Amino acid sequence: RAAGLSGRKVEYAKELAARSHSGELALHDLHALDDESVINTLVSVRGIGRWTAQMVLMFHLGRPDIFPELDLGVQKGIQQLLGLRRLPSPERTAKIGERWAPHRTVAAWYLWRILELPE
Repeated sequence: RAAGLSGRKVEYAKELAARSHSGELALHDLHALDDESVINTLVSVRGIGRWTAQMVLMFHLGRPDIFPELDLGVQKGIQQLLGLRRLPSPERTAKIGERWAPHRTVAAWYLWRILELPE
């Protein structure tokens, strides 16, 4: 809690640590799994959702074709890039992202950076 985590997030972190320590969750083996298996493994832990699992795939495992359709920055980047009036839904975001396969991770990075450009 002294690090600024809520009580609930502390519970989630403890569960993740306990499951990893017991061997129930083999975090050191994630690199050997395909993307969807990594997501399914991580979301089995209370408090970890699809977005968090995608961030692990992108930034920890260095996977090249991950497109975080739930990410607000990615949605805003698409909105700005395409001149949309409204934010695209996660479903539409994923559909738009298909055009950048197999390099969707890089596309997401650029979409985040678009938001930093002067208008």
